[in-house]
Amino acid sequence: MSSPDIFDRTARRLRRDRAVRGFAAHDFLRAAMIEGIADRLDTVKRDFADVLDCGCFDGAFAPPPGARVARVDSGFLFASHAGGVQADEDRLPFADASFDLVVSAGVLDQVGDLPGALSLIRRVLRPDGLFLGAFVGGNSLPRLRAALRTAEADRPVARLHPMVDVRSAGDLLMRAGFALPVADVEALEVGYGDMLRLLGDLRGMAASNLLMERRPLTRGALAAAAHAFSAAADADGRTREHFDLIFLTGWAPDPSQPKPARRGSATASLGAALGRPG
Repeated sequence: MSSPDIFDRTARRLRRDRAVRGFAAHDFLRAAMIEGIADRLDTVKRDFADVLDCGCFDGAFAPPPGARVARVDSGFLFASHAGGVQADEDRLPFADASFDLVVSAGVLDQVGDLPGALSLIRRVLRPDGLFLGAFVGGNSLPRLRAALRTAEADRPVARLHPMVDVRSAGDLLMRAGFALPVADVEALEVGYGDMLRLLGDLRGMAASNLLMERRPLTRGALAAAAHAFSAAADADGRTREHFDLIFLTGWAPDPSQPKPARRGSATASLGAALGRPG
């Protein structure tokens, strides 16, 4: 029995379609993720023949030279403009062992069944295939969260998505069956003159509220939240909003990969290594 969706899939598709035209003006978070993925990919000394761009947006990710790339996005217009197919990340339409590299930048935080999506990504990888992912998580958007709590202190409403921290992300990689899993975080801060500019960026990058249970923000609450957000500004009049970019690295299992040493297999004691008497 599958768990109920916490995100509205239909609303997500529609909002991604709405974001297509102006996405280039709001793509700074995904650009930072793609740069981080490219840096990690540069350290891997091997060739990749078949690549999946999972959550492709505008197709800005450039595959390694000579590689064939398939692109998929939950939004029809993003998928169409990038020459890909439309599908959700936890419902990938690809056969097992189809790719030797899967990248995903900026979408996994909007997937209700994240363990299922990661398991599918691992399945579509060939043995010893590589997964590199990135999404917004951790302690992101603390200023906006605090402003909304202040504005709706009497009747709080969930308006921002739950976030996955770096430790939980690593656990999810292991649960999905990845070998040699690594999760790390990079921080990014952006200054905003007012809260509406931040909300505009979130809409423009298709990252606004997609929770199944959504209620409109009243004018009074919006004004109170905007005031609280501006009250947190620095001396230059700009409020610094924080984003945690969670990066994931994992490999599809293969017998050729290094294995951790078997417990009790050491041939020298720690005391001997430190020069202590036995």
